[in-house]
Amino acid sequence: MEKLLFISIAVSLVALLTAFIKAVIVYKKPRGTKAMKKISSAIQEGASAFLRREYKVLFVVVVLVALLLAIFNTGYLSWVAVSFMVGAFFSGLAGFVGMKVATFTNARTACAAKKSLNAALKVAFGGGSVMGLSVVGLALLGISALAYIYILLFGSSKEIMQETLLPVLTGFSLGASSVALFARVGGGIYTKAADVGADLVGKVESNIPEDDARNPATIADNVGDNVGDVAGMGADLFESYSGAILSSLVIGATASMCSCTNGLNLVYLPLILAALGIAASILGTFAVKIGKRINPQLALNKGLYLASALFAIFAYPVIKAIAPKEFNFGEATYHYCGIYYAVLIGLICGILIGLITDYYTAEGKKHTNNIAENSKSGPATNIIAGLGVGMLSTMWPAIFIALAVVLSYKFSGLYGVAIAGLGMLSTTGVQLAVDAYGPIADNAGGIAQMTNMDPEVRQRTDKLDAVGNTTAAIGKGFAIGSAALTALALFEAYRVSVGIQVVNMANPFMMAGIFIGAMLPFLFSALAMDAVGKAAYDMVIEVRRQFKEIPGILEGKTAPDYKKCVDISTKSAIRKMVLPALIGIATPAIIGFVFGPLMLCGLIVGTTVSGVMLALFMANAGGAWDNAKKHIESLPGGKGTEQHKAAVIGDTVGDPFKDTAGPSLNVLMKLISIVALTIAPLLKLITPLLK
Repeated sequence: MEKLLFISIAVSLVALLTAFIKAVIVYKKPRGTKAMKKISSAIQEGASAFLRREYKVLFVVVVLVALLLAIFNTGYLSWVAVSFMVGAFFSGLAGFVGMKVATFTNARTACAAKKSLNAALKVAFGGGSVMGLSVVGLALLGISALAYIYILLFGSSKEIMQETLLPVLTGFSLGASSVALFARVGGGIYTKAADVGADLVGKVESNIPEDDARNPATIADNVGDNVGDVAGMGADLFESYSGAILSSLVIGATASMCSCTNGLNLVYLPLILAALGIAASILGTFAVKIGKRINPQLALNKGLYLASALFAIFAYPVIKAIAPKEFNFGEATYHYCGIYYAVLIGLICGILIGLITDYYTAEGKKHTNNIAENSKSGPATNIIAGLGVGMLSTMWPAIFIALAVVLSYKFSGLYGVAIAGLGMLSTTGVQLAVDAYGPIADNAGGIAQMTNMDPEVRQRTDKLDAVGNTTAAIGKGFAIGSAALTALALFEAYRVSVGIQVVNMANPFMMAGIFIGAMLPFLFSALAMDAVGKAAYDMVIEVRRQFKEIPGILEGKTAPDYKKCVDISTKSAIRKMVLPALIGIATPAIIGFVFGPLMLCGLIVGTTVSGVMLALFMANAGGAWDNAKKHIESLPGGKGTEQHKAAVIGDTVGDPFKDTAGPSLNVLMKLISIVALTIAPLLKLITPLLK
């Protein structure tokens, strides 16, 4: 049945080919005037410069970790280092490709907006589609190709699959997670330092519009949209997607040991389901069009829901054809229909989390309107209202996730929980395309503003940008929900791999691990928020200095020094991203080797539960603050008022919530689990020594 690997490899190559074709189509679109080309080139150069410096640091970290993995593992386990490097390389490549395409799509989107809203949407979403399809294509290709190579090297029996091949393959997810954490933290610090500095000095103090060419931080702000929301989000979902697949493979291998004929197909099934999801995503990207009764939001939803529907329809015959009719796991026997139900549960859970996120964060909805109304009495009440919305918004996603876990376990045991996570991420290709579309539209609006394009063009890009804010918030909710199920599946894979049969919650080591794990997201978030605060302070001082010391900037007679602001964001992000990322990598290893596997179990549980709630709170509060500001700006005479200034201050508080600390927690909780899973074979060996 290794031939099934060729199906997943072929589909991943089709995804990459489709991404390439879409990139060529976008690249052939006109870039507009000389001024538009100049601004676009400046954004592209700034983003490329940041990624070069970030990847230099990552190269050192990846090499050192790979050496440690090779040294401390013996025999076949030394191949974990190879998987780690491949995962890190593919993750970095996915982020680089997405960022590169996004930065050459922005001016083309602004130019297309001169023609029509639909033309602009096609270009922006085309650029986003390259990111989405590249991420899922590279992830599935990397896992499938490595699996095929390791089968040739080690064999493919059930015992070899469980004890050799899959433990080695988990290194791929570790590499992806490590790069994702650096990308999320570094990109988040960069983008929010620039954004906060640009807003506070530009909008609040100097009363100039957003993305005004007179603002020295505006280029850095637009660069940040790409390195944070494109490259960072791409790396985030790359490792979520990889983790969901690999956790399903590991648990599937355990189930196959207890199963009957064709039990090994439970290992291959996740790869085929991922391939099916990619095929559905490709078709979904072609459905995004604006009609007479379809606005940009509905057009994007049409593509996402079409992909979900196609996946749901064709998943059943695929599962029926590949999975055993019945399989045993533990003391229970499950039917192949239960696997299909688990897939549907994960898929529906993801959609519901997206809808509830939209309810709490979308412009014009009850909660954002309430924040906007509270802004009339100043920034304090704005912030209080936003915090309340963020806390309230955690309730329904937590209930949906809990129901998904319970129901998927009922239908297919632990394998069902892992498959539910994969089901939620099945349409990542089109979901990420929708997410990446947002910063492209935002950049297009900035270029339109900075080059003084026709007001109608700016109105069209603003419509796309407003939708982009909502899709970004939904994407963050989707990423958090998938992170919860993926982290839980990885936890179960770790528990099985390390040989812990029963998790005793009364054990003092378990309880200690839970407390430390619950604290970790707060420590991590504090470091990320502090980094943004310090970098934003430097940005504010620099923008104020330029307004004061360089005559003619505010009058539009002298060009600001954009490069100085870009350099401040770059240096701050590179310097401040290392400590939070290293904490995520080192903590589970220290806890596991010093205090034992059970305490590491507690660490994973505490980090996952605390991390999910904190990430939901921060992401939704930040999204609600942002769209409350957008709502005020859409009102006649709303810009420049005291109400607007209060909303801008609330938005600057929410920026590091939703774009730095919150999204980074997705990666942290999965990284903790994947580090634990990677070191599980070593922990299993040294546990008798610890006793």
